[in-house]
Amino acid sequence: MSNPRPDLSKAPATSSPVARNPRILLAGSHQPTLLRCLDGWPRRGGKPSAFLIQFTDDSTALAGFATDRFDLAVVQAPSSEQCEDVLGHITRIARQGLITLG
Repeated sequence: MSNPRPDLSKAPATSSPVARNPRILLAGSHQPTLLRCLDGWPRRGGKPSAFLIQFTDDSTALAGFATDRFDLAVVQAPSSEQCEDVLGHITRIARQGLITLG
């Protein structure tokens, strides 16, 4: 009985999640404070990479983002009325989330 040969592709490898630049959402009205939260955020594989950052000053805009669109979402602390809604959205749209005081 012969062993079948595996199919091999000589096409260039697509970019892997390790090689891509992290997509980050900063949601809140005080963007400099939100940017400071990124200080020390781990780089992928210890290599330098550029962050792809998107800003929004309106936490209600979180509903419009696709699921798993961002690697990290940094959100300014929502009001108690908005807290449950904001938490639901950042866990849906980002692989990691951080709510800052503020």
